[in-house]
Amino acid sequence: MTTAPVLAGRIPVTRLTPALPDDRWIPKAFEGEVVPFRATVFREGHDQVGAMLVLRSPSGAVLDERMSPLEPGTDRWEAQVLLDERGTWHWHVTGFDDEVATWRHDAALKVDAGVDAELMFEIGARLMDRAVAEKSRPLAVRRKLAALAAALRDVAASVAERRRLIDSPMLDEFAARPLTGLATDSPEHEILVERRRAGVGSWYEFFPRSEGARRFKDGRWKSGTFRTAARRLDGVAAMGFDVVYLPPIHPIGATNRKGRNNTLDPGPQDPGSPWAIGAAAGGHDAVHPDLGRLADFRAFVRRAAALGIEVALDLALQASPDHPWVAEHPEWFTQLPDGTIRYAENPPKKYQDIYPMNFDDDPEGIFDEVLRILRHWIKQGVRIFRVDNPHTKPLAFWERLIAAVNAEHPDVILLAEAFTRPAMMQALAMVGFQQSYSYFTWRNTKAELEEFLTSVSQETADFMRPNLFVNTPDILTEYLQFGGPAAFTVRATIAATAAPTWGVYAGFELFESVARPGAEESIDNEKYEYRPRDFAAAEKEGRSLALYLGILNGIRNAHPALGQLRNIRFHASEDDSVLVYTKHLDGRFTPDGRDDTIIVVANIDPHSVRETTVHLDLAAIGLTPGIRFEVEDLVTGHRWDWGDANYVRLDAFTRPAHILHVVRGRNA
Repeated sequence: MTTAPVLAGRIPVTRLTPALPDDRWIPKAFEGEVVPFRATVFREGHDQVGAMLVLRSPSGAVLDERMSPLEPGTDRWEAQVLLDERGTWHWHVTGFDDEVATWRHDAALKVDAGVDAELMFEIGARLMDRAVAEKSRPLAVRRKLAALAAALRDVAASVAERRRLIDSPMLDEFAARPLTGLATDSPEHEILVERRRAGVGSWYEFFPRSEGARRFKDGRWKSGTFRTAARRLDGVAAMGFDVVYLPPIHPIGATNRKGRNNTLDPGPQDPGSPWAIGAAAGGHDAVHPDLGRLADFRAFVRRAAALGIEVALDLALQASPDHPWVAEHPEWFTQLPDGTIRYAENPPKKYQDIYPMNFDDDPEGIFDEVLRILRHWIKQGVRIFRVDNPHTKPLAFWERLIAAVNAEHPDVILLAEAFTRPAMMQALAMVGFQQSYSYFTWRNTKAELEEFLTSVSQETADFMRPNLFVNTPDILTEYLQFGGPAAFTVRATIAATAAPTWGVYAGFELFESVARPGAEESIDNEKYEYRPRDFAAAEKEGRSLALYLGILNGIRNAHPALGQLRNIRFHASEDDSVLVYTKHLDGRFTPDGRDDTIIVVANIDPHSVRETTVHLDLAAIGLTPGIRFEVEDLVTGHRWDWGDANYVRLDAFTRPAHILHVVRGRNA
């Protein structure tokens, strides 16, 4: 008779996380991320069980971390661990019969009830005998346990005296090193830890051709260059951004070139869309002649690095009709029955200046070419790529490409610019994209924000890292169009504090809010024209949010709680327009060993003053319910005495949000 294998184990260990919805791919974290490892551990009957997380780092160091129970009755166990080494970690959970915990529980009940007291003392003494016999325990510990065994057997002592031994702190020795006769190891799991920038960063997007662009009296334009664009880096650094993202910097095609606001009748001075890549001057491995030479680009990258900024480059796998690929590899594009090549569409938008690629007729040729392009730009000093519309390309292509690139360069980061259905967005993250654009720009009400931020911080955090861009050249939401400066302030506040990676597109700090009629994008879209801005004048005249953006990024850098994704918790307010959340990091994981707690209270109605009461779940942020504590507004420096319930007044026109730091000291 054939017997099916027994998979449960003597102490069942099930439902381990972090995990992906599909176990073909492994979960991931970033360097310095605090990751909750969880498992369901239980057994038959009433005896106590325990769980131990066993982690092996990429360098081979082994960490045993005792797991703690979560909600009573769920049999869920958790250990939070800060992963501080890049590479693949291996881990499993050991479930065990916790004999000392079982004895302490049963002995306390029976001795207090006057039942089998001497028997319970002897059972405890024998457990101590077993522990003393384990030579791997320190000698000093074994001597104390031997003394405890003798004290439990000391019939000259009263029952009450020996009853106190059941609660002895000495028995806490078994928390880190349990005494057990039964144990079951789960299967081994993996988690990939990538460099910190993969999960934490402040992005700023600008078009280098606009920086330093000049218009002459006769209407002619002179493009900005990498050299003039480099001057903007000081302003970006002053605002605290550490990633500069450049739209495509390659030659732009002339055929079907778009004019202002995506029109079909360009003038002779219209520069065309940077996403219409390719011309006689070259394709994806070339730079636009107006911007300079490849050496000028490398100088731009070096200048950024000197300011603590990384350069992210756009990777758009498409071509203008003038791209060398079109003549050399017509099989890379879709031929229509009339002999023409299909151009790109994103209904209702049409992009007659762009040919999308067909990945099925020569997949090997396309793969080799794209890998060559990435290697080329990596050689120029680029380690971050923002990938345009990856959801319109095969998933298998990205899985293979990212694996190949990261095998050679584990520090390379790819951001998926995919505003599409959740299944595709999440699958792109599962197969390797280190970051993802998200629906954040369209989540504006309190309920929408709570649902969205809970989802990205809890449900998909094991594999998908959201980059909370507040705007893009193609996205200017109604909230920003009609909310005035308050809307810009609130959106920046939430994006910068709710997740560890966020971004803005140039012009956001100038409150640019006029939309093209019938579209959710700015009028005079920079995709189709030069758009130089006088940032210095705007700041001098008080028409800029730049100073506040710098404050936000400074707060992010100073408070490690804001460098975590999974730790956001929402709290109640009595006004549906007042959003309240906290970011808490236990002192075990902070550089100074003290808890770091941020409370954000935001008026998401940009047109009013809101007064309400905020109700905090203090236990969720490591405080004892009912106590009073001091908070400091990190923007204004004001301090208040707070507790479980707190009055707030938020004026959308002057101070629409509080970013409060819980001051640990006299009351906490």
